[in-house]
Order: sequence, then structure tokens, then C-alpha cells
Amino acid sequence: MIEPVESTVRANGLAHRVLTWGADPGRPLVLAHGYLDHAWSFHFVAQSLVRAGRRVVAFDWRGHGESERVGAGGYYHFTDYVLDLSELMPQLAPEGYDLLGHSMGGTACAMFAGTRPAGLHTLVLCEGFGPPTSPPEALADRLTAFVDSVARERARQAAPSRPMADLDDAMRRMRVQHPGLPDAPARFLAEKGTRPRGTGREWCFDPLHRTTSPVPFQREGLMSLLARIEVPTLSVRGARGFATEDHAERLASLRDVREVVLDDAGHMMHWEAPEALAAALVAHTSSGPQPGANPSER
Repeated sequence: MIEPVESTVRANGLAHRVLTWGADPGRPLVLAHGYLDHAWSFHFVAQSLVRAGRRVVAFDWRGHGESERVGAGGYYHFTDYVLDLSELMPQLAPEGYDLLGHSMGGTACAMFAGTRPAGLHTLVLCEGFGPPTSPPEALADRLTAFVDSVARERARQAAPSRPMADLDDAMRRMRVQHPGLPDAPARFLAEKGTRPRGTGREWCFDPLHRTTSPVPFQREGLMSLLARIEVPTLSVRGARGFATEDHAERLASLRDVREVVLDDAGHMMHWEAPEALAAALVAHTSSGPQPGANPSER
């Protein structure tokens, strides 16, 4: 196994844990994980990418993995992730980069790419076109759910609680939603996604992520950002994955896009089909502008 080099990069006032696989001098492929996930979950994809001659960089979003959590009174919004990326990318890849986002991370990367950032050569969205849209009148209910869920989570954190017993316990909980995950990657992901707490383990993410976001998702806003993306974009879906009913409309908002479906994968395609995903990434990013080119002059 090719092991990554670990580092810390400060962006938007928070320390972000960064993993780098390989030392190829060309532009890196930067990978952004999804909801309640972490940078180590790309370890299996990175093996194939490095063997194909790519340098791979992955980071923990704020409040995930070993990246810093927001302070007292703070929360997590997509606009925060976009600002994080705007300060992370010039440090991670000052000479240009290819960018992949999975799920929640894909939505954040799509929003970021719509701001037309310098240095972006190609974009990959792995089931990262946002959740189902919410009507404007849902705001009142979501705000109520937000206030109630944050209060419940804070009360839960203040009360004595038992951590997970061990890694086997963490694996069992992961398999509630991912029953087919083999033992070796399940144990690896459970180890990297948890940390010691007393005699047991706890998840590395900030529990605030489990609360209800106060902002209803509006597809029109996302589609307006998708329409501004100038670089070649690849949409990757798992045959057993997730897509909104209006996925085709969201996809059609992009100027330059193609889509691949991985037959033997669900939503967590980087866990379940890392080699197939890596092959799709190599093919797509190899067709983008060459290092030194200006993506806006395609």
C-alpha cells in the first residue's frame, strides 16, 4: 500500500488535515469527501491513481476527521465550505488542479467551481448535485427543526454517554447502511473514522453535523452556479446510488459534461469500486487542459 504524507493547512481560520499520496510533479487531483466521511476514505482510490502517475490530495472538511471544528455558537453551511475551498486550493495546488467532490462535498465543489476559480482544470461530481429541492414555504419548518435538533444534540453531548465499545462495534454500525462492505476496508474505515474515547471509540465528526440544516435547498440556485462552470465536468453515479428525480435537468445545466455509471457501486463508490472510479478519473482528467494552460481560454 502507498501511504500518504499527512500535513495541516490553515484556511478560513481553521486547521485542515491534508493527506497527499504520490510525488508526481504534475497538477494534483484534489478529492473532497462527503457528509460524515473523511479524507482517508479515498485511500483505496488513491492507490490506483498514484500507479497511473497522479499525485492525489485529500482533506478533511471543517468539523470532519481531524480538521478543526467550528467554535462555540458556530454552525456548518455550504457557503462556509466554499470559502474554505477558496483559501485551501491556492495552498494545496498553486499551479492548478483537478477537483473531485463526493455527495455533500460534490455540491460544495460545484458551488465553488461556479465562482470560476483560478487554477481549476477539470471537475468531477460523484453524486454531488445536491439533495431534493425544498419549496420556499419549507423555511419555517426547517428553522423549527434546526432549533430543536441543535438543542437535542447539545443536551445529548452534556449528558453522560457510553462510547462505542471498540472497532468491531464501529464496523457493525457502519454496516447498518453498508451491509456489503468487506471486512478489510470496513475495519480500515472504522479505524480512520473514529478516535479513542475513554476505553472505547467515538466518531471523528462534529455531532452538530447530525442536526437539521436551517436552509431549504433550492435547485435553481445550484443550477445557476452549474451554468457558470467553464471546465470539462464528469458526473459519476453508482448503479445502486442516489439521484434526484430532476437529475437530468441539473446535469443539463453544465456546459461541458459527460456521465458514467459504475455498475458495481452504490453511493459510496470510492469504498465499493475504487479501481473503476480511478479509471474514470484518469480518463477524464487526462483530457482536460494541460498544465500551464489557462482554463478560461479553452
